[in-house]
Amino acid sequence: MSEKWYVIHTYSGYENKVKANLERRIESMNMEDKIFCVLVPVEDEVEIKNGQRKVSKKKIFPGYVLVEMMMTDTSWYVVRNTPGVTGFVGPGSKPIPLSELEAEKIVQQAEGGDTCVRVDFSKDEKVRIISGPFENFIGVVQEIYPERGKLKVIVSMFEGRETLMELEIAQVEKIS
Repeated sequence: MSEKWYVIHTYSGYENKVKANLERRIESMNMEDKIFCVLVPVEDEVEIKNGQRKVSKKKIFPGYVLVEMMMTDTSWYVVRNTPGVTGFVGPGSKPIPLSELEAEKIVQQAEGGDTCVRVDFSKDEKVRIISGPFENFIGVVQEIYPERGKLKVIVSMFEGRETLMELEIAQVEKIS
């Protein structure tokens, strides 16, 4: 029997508490040879407001925790009866493990592989460029690329000629 990754459902907001409780139970009940890893998948979320870049941790799957374990009656019982755990993901009481590919992707993502950027700009919004060679120029947002942390902005320059430029989100600020 080999270890697999399983998903457990928790009360929302209790993911880290469940992780801590489960890790204590694994140790106190000597289950280290059956339950190997407890993971609350998080990723960095970059929020840019008023030109300031703020990085925070965001749960990828709120209400869920991943557990790498060998599924036995005893290991199932230890996990299932941990405070805050509402059950395993799977039909009825039969937990279904993640495929190796799914598990690998989630674990890699949770180890900081991906970053998502939340953007508080919208199309056709006026912005001021706050850094770079075009500092203090005013433009209008045309396209937003949150996955790349960039915007396309039309800037009026050189006697009214409009120029489309791609800028980092941190290089612009909203005009109120």
